[in-house]
Amino acid sequence: MKDIVIKASRIRRELWVALGCFLTSFAVNAGAVIAYAKPWYELFTQIGYVCIIALAIWIVLLVLRVLYLIIKKIIKRV
Repeated sequence: MKDIVIKASRIRRELWVALGCFLTSFAVNAGAVIAYAKPWYELFTQIGYVCIIALAIWIVLLVLRVLYLIIKKIIKRV
């Protein structure tokens, strides 16, 4: 059975992407708190939703990156 080796640079890049997704969803949550004049503790009580939204953003980005690689591979063949 072959071992799968993932380079440290790829792991670091994915962690940065995941952090960016989390910070984006946190910023959206903060914007909603400001826009709807809610109390500031909503930023921390809604952290579960923030994590789910961050995961959704990460999945969308993953699909887009996979599509980009597939299209790039098809163009390279032609």
